[in-house]
Amino acid sequence: MTTQITAGVRVSVDVIYQPEYSNPEKSHYMFSYQITIENLSDYTIQLVSRHWDIFDSIGEYKQVDGEGVVGEQPILAPGGMHQYMSGCNLKSEMGYMEGYYEMIKELDGSVFLVDIPRFNLIASFKLN
Repeated sequence: MTTQITAGVRVSVDVIYQPEYSNPEKSHYMFSYQITIENLSDYTIQLVSRHWDIFDSIGEYKQVDGEGVVGEQPILAPGGMHQYMSGCNLKSEMGYMEGYYEMIKELDGSVFLVDIPRFNLIASFKLN
């Protein structure tokens, strides 16, 4: 698991290679990841958007931006937590992702960014 704290928000990521949804012969490797977002601050926040940088070991790079996460824009009170699952496919057996969430403080409407730590996407057979 990879974890990082930014501006009082802890983001933890756990990755699983999905061999049953992958097809190495066709250069298709599927990964799922679970993200846990914890509000360690003293104020209520809302996640409004996300930005991903996705790197594939064959040299491909793509950016993904969007509202919320998996169709939600969760509000987290102090001590609150939000967890979700998502996925990413690569054309090779290795790569990584990193990015950030755009958050809003409910108290004053100010916007701040929370880093999503870099996490590796590595097919389990490459680890042996």
